[in-house]
Amino acid sequence: MAVDIVDLRSDTVTRPTPEMRRAMAAAEVGDDVFGDDPTINALQERVAQLLGAERALFVPSGTMGNAVALRAQTEPGDEILLHRESHIFHYEAGGYAALSGCALQLLDGPGGLFTPEAVTASVQPPDDHHPRTRLVVVENTHNRGGGTVWPLEQLRAVREVAVAHGLRVHLDGARLMNASVASGHAPADYARCADTVSICFSKALGAPVGSAVAGSAATIERAHRFRKMFGGGMRQAGILAAAALYALDHHVERLAQDHAHAARLAQALVEMRGVRIDPRAVATNIVYFDVDAGTGSAEALCQRLHAEGVWMLAVGPQRMRAVTHLDVDRAGIERAIEVLAATLGKL
Repeated sequence: MAVDIVDLRSDTVTRPTPEMRRAMAAAEVGDDVFGDDPTINALQERVAQLLGAERALFVPSGTMGNAVALRAQTEPGDEILLHRESHIFHYEAGGYAALSGCALQLLDGPGGLFTPEAVTASVQPPDDHHPRTRLVVVENTHNRGGGTVWPLEQLRAVREVAVAHGLRVHLDGARLMNASVASGHAPADYARCADTVSICFSKALGAPVGSAVAGSAATIERAHRFRKMFGGGMRQAGILAAAALYALDHHVERLAQDHAHAARLAQALVEMRGVRIDPRAVATNIVYFDVDAGTGSAEALCQRLHAEGVWMLAVGPQRMRAVTHLDVDRAGIERAIEVLAATLGKL
């Protein structure tokens, strides 16, 4: 008998809905390298308006969105301040060094957040022996922090300190819409705290491909050049932009369901022996929990769950991650809880 899969490895595993596929099939297209794709142009205008920016640029991935934003605002030898658990540091193949030639200074703080005081203390003095501190990066929501939402006032304070020191700010907003739905703040409220903002359509919003980066006209013009340089110039990609537009129209408000499913999973884990979790740390759609050493390793538990059709990720020797999303409904969450409880009971 085939086993129904509950795939909680990431919100990147979502598949386009039938309605999204129809929107993609009907999309009007042109050559975007010539600026002729009307659907991409419409998406870029929509994103700029959503984020209160002058311009936006469609890119193939969130990693490229961050890469062009960093390169557009730095020069080789500059230094970037960001949290030590940032996606840019852990999951983007060292692009900050290879593509932008920048050094990093890693900041600390709970849940992937840091304080304005930490920024002030980390700015390099004007000395030729040091790299020039040029850019601050914040990630909202913060993936490795557990889907943490930046408090808006804290983000504004970081922005004020950055401006006082002549620094620019990039907001890695791959899951910015999750932050907006969870906090009740408009995406533009967060975007006003940064010079550039990236958002991703292929995570919780359920599109198959694509991200965007927004900022001033001058900055996005420079980012456009680096998108071409990095191989991100696309031709008739309006079929992808149509999916992103559909996602913005239909998949934003429903993110609250994913957050509720994550909270349900976290509360259930509290009651299970052999694992540890702080349910108060689950703010959006990402659930991290720790496996007790006596239960075995996280990888071993993942393999047992996988055999029962519940897929999660081991992200450390004893640490696991589950991410709720469009393709897992409440019944799927309840099934995951049932399988988890039964598997841990056997162990």
